[in-house]
Amino acid sequence: MKLLIVEDEKMLQTIIAKGLKKYGYAVDKADDGEMALQMFMENEYDLIVLDLNLPKVDGMDVLRQIRQENQQIKVLILSARSDIEDRIAGLDDGANDYLVKPFDFKELEARIRCLLRQRVVMDDLILTNGLLLIDTKKKMACYDGVPLELTKKEYGILEYLMVHKDEVVSAETLIEHVWDSEVDLFSNTFKFHMSSLRKKISNVSNQDLIKNIRGVGYQIGN
Repeated sequence: MKLLIVEDEKMLQTIIAKGLKKYGYAVDKADDGEMALQMFMENEYDLIVLDLNLPKVDGMDVLRQIRQENQQIKVLILSARSDIEDRIAGLDDGANDYLVKPFDFKELEARIRCLLRQRVVMDDLILTNGLLLIDTKKKMACYDGVPLELTKKEYGILEYLMVHKDEVVSAETLIEHVWDSEVDLFSNTFKFHMSSLRKKISNVSNQDLIKNIRGVGYQIGN
């Protein structure tokens, strides 16, 4: 999943981005409200972590403009504004969650995970497709009980396909949601990771579960 971190405190921004990347998220960073809006318009994100005290464009104005363009994207406000009025205003103007600084990073990641789960209908943290299973909390996958030793990018591709298992997903969409915006779309990085993922799954399942619909994209089968 691809996240945008909007935070003007460079050290905190780096800590959050580094921590979330360890959990397998693709992360872009914006230093101010103007940059945040520009990146939002140019890229496709699954969730935005938004500070409110931002240079150039205030965080609340950023939130309102995002909601004018997109009602579906998840927005988690992460702010030192702790008054109840500020929290109510943020939620009323379209934020999906509000976390007050200082915060515990594990809680931030848990809230992000919870918001992303709301994009699909499921009773718990587990996604299944036939004998294929992934644990979205532990970021682990297995087939018929046999663990799959996946890299973070391979897991990211698989999770996105599992979330959208009834759809054919283009390579461009997978790259957009699994890699950060600095990736070279014309490199062989995606093909390498996709090929490796398909091989690892076929080695334990004896079948090619990720179908390549030529000219359209990829879809996970049973």
